[in-house]
Amino acid sequence: MRRYQCRFCSHIYDEREGDPDNGVPPGTRFEDIPDSWCCPECGATKDDYDLIEG
Repeated sequence: MRRYQCRFCSHIYDEREGDPDNGVPPGTRFEDIPDSWCCPECGATKDDYDLIEG
């Protein structure tokens, strides 16, 4: 499972945790999140997230 970080507000999307408050269940891979999903903190799009290496 991987983690991604928003470039604007530093929100972390962790695939293990998902984003259940916004309809993304735990275990959902980042690429499987609907394109309409936005950062729950600042509203950035999926394209504004970067994979956290390491």
